Amino acid sequence: MQRLLERARAYGVGVEFADLGDWGDDALCSEYDPYGPTIRIDARIADALAPDERERFVARAIGHELYHHRERIGEVRRHASRDAREREADAYALASLDASPA
Repeated sequence: MQRLLERARAYGVGVEFADLGDWGDDALCSEYDPYGPTIRIDARIADALAPDERERFVARAIGHELYHHRERIGEVRRHASRDAREREADAYALASLDASPA
């Protein structure tokens, strides 16, 4: 996770925990605010997890939202479809986790 935090810092993206609200049956785990730029991670979800699960959740959220930042700055192509953008962000997050040292 430290590597992802450092990557966010290098991009000038802040990372914070916040209550992202109630989304019914769905959960909003994190969000990217391009005007910070800031990544907000849902504190309610993170606080409910065991420490090792929490670290993976936070790292995956940072990776996912960093992908959206990279779209915003033109580093990666922004797909027209929201579903495609979310799939790409998930893939980037998972690849970032796999590349992290154990």
